[in-house]
Amino acid sequence: MEDTRDLAERSQRSDRKRRDSFGMYDGYDSCSEESTSSSSSEDSEDEVVPSIPASLPIIKNNGQVYTYPDGKAGMATCEMCGMVGVRDAFYSKTKRFCSVSCSRSYSSNSKKASILARLQGKPPTKKAKVLQKQPLMAKLAAYAQYQASQQNQAKSKAAVPAETFDWGKYICSNNTVGAPVSCFKHAPMGTCWGDIEEGVRIEVPNSDTNLSTKVYWIAEIIKLAGFKALLRYEGFDNDSSKDFWCNLCVPEVHPVGWCASSNKPLVPPKSIQHKYSNWKAFLVKRLTGAKTLPPDFNAKVYENMQFPFKKLMRVEVVDKNYLCRTRVALVEQVIGGRLRLVYEESQDGLDDFWCHMYSPLIHNIGWSRSIGHRFKRSDVTKKTDGQVDAPAQYFQKVKDVDQSRDWFKDGMKLEAIDPLNLSAICVATVKKVLADGFLMIGIDGSEAVDGSDWFCYHSTSPSIFPVGFCEINNIELTPPKGYTKLPFKWFDYLRETGSVAAPVKLFNKEVPNHGFRIGMKLEAVDLMEPRLVCVATVTRIVHRLLRIHFDGWEDEYDQWVDCESPDLYPVGWCQLTGYQLQPPASQSNRDMSQSVPKQKKKTPQYKGQKKKRKIPVGGRPFSQAGRRRSSFSGYEEQSPPSYRARGPSGPQTHLRHTHKSGKVTQLTEASGPRLSKALWRPLEEAGSLWSC
Repeated sequence: MEDTRDLAERSQRSDRKRRDSFGMYDGYDSCSEESTSSSSSEDSEDEVVPSIPASLPIIKNNGQVYTYPDGKAGMATCEMCGMVGVRDAFYSKTKRFCSVSCSRSYSSNSKKASILARLQGKPPTKKAKVLQKQPLMAKLAAYAQYQASQQNQAKSKAAVPAETFDWGKYICSNNTVGAPVSCFKHAPMGTCWGDIEEGVRIEVPNSDTNLSTKVYWIAEIIKLAGFKALLRYEGFDNDSSKDFWCNLCVPEVHPVGWCASSNKPLVPPKSIQHKYSNWKAFLVKRLTGAKTLPPDFNAKVYENMQFPFKKLMRVEVVDKNYLCRTRVALVEQVIGGRLRLVYEESQDGLDDFWCHMYSPLIHNIGWSRSIGHRFKRSDVTKKTDGQVDAPAQYFQKVKDVDQSRDWFKDGMKLEAIDPLNLSAICVATVKKVLADGFLMIGIDGSEAVDGSDWFCYHSTSPSIFPVGFCEINNIELTPPKGYTKLPFKWFDYLRETGSVAAPVKLFNKEVPNHGFRIGMKLEAVDLMEPRLVCVATVTRIVHRLLRIHFDGWEDEYDQWVDCESPDLYPVGWCQLTGYQLQPPASQSNRDMSQSVPKQKKKTPQYKGQKKKRKIPVGGRPFSQAGRRRSSFSGYEEQSPPSYRARGPSGPQTHLRHTHKSGKVTQLTEASGPRLSKALWRPLEEAGSLWSC
């Protein structure tokens, strides 16, 4: 009897030192702030549970003594009550339950059993176990590689400290909402965000502890804003004192069950450590019926962060100095799908241009010749080592159109977003019809004599509209410069110029259920200075057209952007990809930037009438302190540099980006009224000019 008691005491001491099947410590007293002997350094977080000698016995609840036949391999965990014991002593051939009562209770308590299985790092059913064998191993390997790459990024970015913008504090202080990730199909996870919503549970590092080792705990998503989530540890109930914001796509975030499968400690926060005596029962109760991340969520993040474009690939891109033509450029950098392109003839590598890989401004080599677009031939006669033409399949495809019947003709009138002033929709003209549905468009009253400021739009572009679109949708239409008969009337203008309006049926009238709402926050490219990604707000929605306002700046800097533009990103995109986010400008910084002496404008290579628009002398500062750098020297691998404040925009600035094709799916809320026949009906005064 004494030997039996000694064995029991030794077994209990051993149990207190090792973690149970939940990944949690058996005794919470042993992991309090007074006792941290389980680990002495941060390096111990990857240590596994020490192997138990084969001779060490374990005491079962019924008083019988069993020994480990072959160490840990002979252990089993009851899928009903979670008790750990010797597999040979478990009930039935499957060894899934410790007793007959647990086996019988399982069928009537399947939900709780499923939660326990997930917490133990097991699939909830045999079927799930079979289906996940090979794919899960591949995904885990991919995720390990993703974690290593994220660590390398952190090391490279540490060399250049940059001011960070606190999205969480900004959203809470302004009581605003971030646009859902599912609104951005071109962004990582945009098409596979799934049912991630408020109430979803995840496993995250526990910061409320004095343990020297890294431990985890389960948290609930309280609020979502793009990739960012406001989290609350389980057990705090309505107490928000320890709430914190986290990017859900960082490697430290995991689905429930990851700790158990990865042998990581799951420890409740010290603030509530003694709130419950049985944390396992608490978790089972709270997690029954709750959602967590998919098991392969982290692997999907890694897959979505891989981009086809590589350094030194050659592309055709719009010439920022002459909008009417394209030039050859080399991919110099890829960050989050955004490309830094250096024009091929650039001697110092500073003549660059930023755009997204799905931008309509870049094309495969040979595109200009195939459609009849103007192209600047390069003086470079042969490629250098490593240069290769980017494959045609890498570029965004446009919709096929039938140009054999009624089609756009030279001289037809329409309305278009001004590529040099993205806050304005202007009176425009079809200047030239190209192949494959592309059109050269000129803004009336502002064209250069040689047509060097014509811009290429595809006929399905959401940036061109039929005559009367602005009037129907209560948008201010910018009349041609010098036109004196105001207010502007299309009927009179068409009669005076002897022109006809482009038929309404030729325009893109599709309005996807995009999910954007007025007031939503996002990160948006300043298309007049496309290096910059800024904090922005959706201030107006007209069908698929969004009015984007840059926080802290006047309305004159707003931009009209399509809902599927690849230049819009969810909150947290910059943090995820390592791109520099431009914070909202304060009033003092705006005044400072506008008091800078006027810079000498870049002289355009053509002579044309200057557009009437308000462009600031200074630009948005890189940081709240207004510090700027004037070149790309010291450029870090994963983070763009701080940029010079933008000067007066001229023809060297580039056009807005149109959308990535494809309908928005998996959205539950309507985006607003779809276009109806009534919305596209002819104006009363110019009804004969609209053809259906």
